[in-house]
Amino acid sequence: MQHANARLTVHARRLLVRRVQAGWPQARVAEQLGVSRQTVAKWWGRFQTEGETGLLDRSSRPRRCPQGTSAKVERRVVAARRKHRVGPLALAPLVGVSASTIGRILRRHQLPRLRELDLVTGLRVRSRATDRRYEHRAPGDLVHIDIKKLGKIPPGGGWRARGRDATTAQRHKKTKIGYDFLHSAVDDRTRLAYTEALPDDKDPTCAAFLARAMAFFREHGIRVRRILTDNAMVYRHGSSWRAVCSAFELKRRFIKAGCPWTNGKVERFHRTLLVEWAYRRPYRSNTARLAALDGYIHRYNTQRGHTAHRGRPPISALAA
Repeated sequence: MQHANARLTVHARRLLVRRVQAGWPQARVAEQLGVSRQTVAKWWGRFQTEGETGLLDRSSRPRRCPQGTSAKVERRVVAARRKHRVGPLALAPLVGVSASTIGRILRRHQLPRLRELDLVTGLRVRSRATDRRYEHRAPGDLVHIDIKKLGKIPPGGGWRARGRDATTAQRHKKTKIGYDFLHSAVDDRTRLAYTEALPDDKDPTCAAFLARAMAFFREHGIRVRRILTDNAMVYRHGSSWRAVCSAFELKRRFIKAGCPWTNGKVERFHRTLLVEWAYRRPYRSNTARLAALDGYIHRYNTQRGHTAHRGRPPISALAA
């Protein structure tokens, strides 16, 4: 790659050498090429010393960098990263080095990014070379299913609507507010999502949700062949759940124990659901929040841009 401010390209430098070799005065060569005589003398000298290699661009990096980070400091930064497994901003106060310098050190040592690591064990679970989204070829080849437990909003609104001081007394009430159970199914290929807020996560409830989810995907022209779940008892041994799977001829797949990221598409969907629906605004009642769920799911599927589809909504993948 040529330097941005270089007056001569490699081809012009070769032309310069040929003209000097032909006996042209260096002053005339400089005039013809629009450079100084010192430039002509520099390239001619490099050619005489190094041959054709001398006409190539050299690195602009200085030979010495007295103010550079020492090897000892770099080793300390690398050791702290491997021990604590946090980013540059969190490492800066631990090692006494600026975050920008830490970032350069980590890149120089080619340490994996945090999103490539299992933060519990520190083992690399994703490679940078294959850091691309995996997905099945056809809609319905795999549907991710999971349940998210969400605390209900007390009458009049929770702390987001009324402030923490106004809701402190509710924590000591004997009658618990309870939870909603968000049952979700996300198609691996299209990211089309179906969610219901149900009162529990028992076998009959999960089985009924699965039947309705299969009907939803069928309405959109998707024939579901496999489902992926965690290892909860209801998914492993639920009789009603197993009966629905048999009725729809579904092959059941389970994630490896202790590896929730295997079901990452629905896990990430639940995170989006909490941020963009459950906690988007301070609802005054649990009923109001639940009433907004269907509208959000419709927007998610048909209007909201998804990074997996380059800013297009999941429904667009069915027409592709």
